[in-house]
Amino acid sequence: MSFKTAMRPHRKVAGRMSKVAVIGGGAAGMMAAVAAAENGHEVSLFEKNEKLGKKIYITGKGRCNLTNNCDVEELLQAVCVNRKFLYSAFYGFSSQDTIDFFEKSGMHTKTERGGRVFPVSDHSSDVIAALAARMKKAGVKVFLGEEVEGLLYESDSDDGKSREDDGKSRMDDGKGCEDDGKGREDDAKSRMDDGKGREDDAKSRRDDGKRQRSTGMQAEVMQKENARVSGLCLRSGKKVFADAVIVATGGISYRTTGSTGDGYKFARKAGHSVTELSPSLVPMETSDGWAQEMQGLSLKNVEVSIFDGKKELYREFGEMMFTHFGVTGPLILTASTVVQKKLRQHPLQMYIDLKPALSEEQLDARILREFEAGKNRQFKTILGALFPAKMIPVMARRTGIPAEKPVHDISREERKQLIAYTKHFPLTVAGLRDYNEAIVTRGGVSVREINPATMESKLVKGLYFAGEVLDLDAVTGGFNLQIAWATGYAAGKGVPCGVPE
Repeated sequence: MSFKTAMRPHRKVAGRMSKVAVIGGGAAGMMAAVAAAENGHEVSLFEKNEKLGKKIYITGKGRCNLTNNCDVEELLQAVCVNRKFLYSAFYGFSSQDTIDFFEKSGMHTKTERGGRVFPVSDHSSDVIAALAARMKKAGVKVFLGEEVEGLLYESDSDDGKSREDDGKSRMDDGKGCEDDGKGREDDAKSRMDDGKGREDDAKSRRDDGKRQRSTGMQAEVMQKENARVSGLCLRSGKKVFADAVIVATGGISYRTTGSTGDGYKFARKAGHSVTELSPSLVPMETSDGWAQEMQGLSLKNVEVSIFDGKKELYREFGEMMFTHFGVTGPLILTASTVVQKKLRQHPLQMYIDLKPALSEEQLDARILREFEAGKNRQFKTILGALFPAKMIPVMARRTGIPAEKPVHDISREERKQLIAYTKHFPLTVAGLRDYNEAIVTRGGVSVREINPATMESKLVKGLYFAGEVLDLDAVTGGFNLQIAWATGYAAGKGVPCGVPE
């Protein structure tokens, strides 16, 4: 389905315009806001940071690998967890739709090796600017520096008369959280004394006897089949009423960007299950010291394999880098998604094939040619023709061949040792780095409790989840941002196009 077709507003049903509140100004939240607004809804987006897209800004070392230019089946194959759940979302908003979206928003893209798509400018700020411009054009109201404390709920009566009148059930037009129309309250005025500006989580109040709400989940409300979300409560104590709430708060990776797990709290209070959380797409720590000696060295066109005893867990070709703690880079980040469960149990063995294009016989012939050409030189000089400078002292020590030894004195057995370490350079992987260095969070809101076509909760009407807050993640290459775009779009588009009077 083309993007142009996908974004065409649905025919509105009889009734007033729906009010939609989006929590989170990241990739999924901004896309959800655009999709909902362009589908005819009145949308307000709440972001607790002082600016939008803080995580997008640092993605891809500031370049933002925004998707992968491949077909839907390839997108699905790149997903590590709950692949089938994304079938509808990916077909509803594919990587080509993502590219079209940004191109039509005035940001041109380019496709690089491996299908990775970037802004032509190589500036992630252009991705954020395109989304912000699209939201502005669609009429989305953006509230920065506004932290959401909790969600509001209601339980309709059997005769359906418990909904407040039209004027009260809509978002407060400037009175709920704006200050003089500027979108923020002054810090000194945004809190109510003695905590009286919020509803007590332990109590449920009825508004005019028609509505029941709480900032936390009230069991007697949520247990009803017709329980629904009715808005949100800001940390300032102000309440914002809405017909639908989209939670797009991210995970808990890169906490400095504001990803502190708020969405998991909202989900649990709504009765949702949150699966086990762990850092994913994250660098690995090694325990033997060799990587640390080569920190800063990047290797291209190598093959990495990881074993648990004799069982191979991972093997892939690409790029990696040595660091002060171990290893990182695309190969390593992807490996972390595959081996993390085993690695939490015990250390694993990693092998790096430094010359994957050559068989052992071909490598031996190459080494013999180098030895013959420099037979009167020292071993370390010949190593310079085979490896980067930082690897020379390490390879000399690992093979047990003295760096100053003349090449013509190196034995056949020593040459075999050099071949072995070139094709199978060993490292002991001891663990993963923490959430501060993880690209995404593994785990999240259980997708069994979410409608895959609309991202709406199966437990609470009008409550939607999108992006990293869900139990979804993929390998590197733009696939995780594609999950954010697709689920955000599905959530925004999934909100019904009219509210009965």
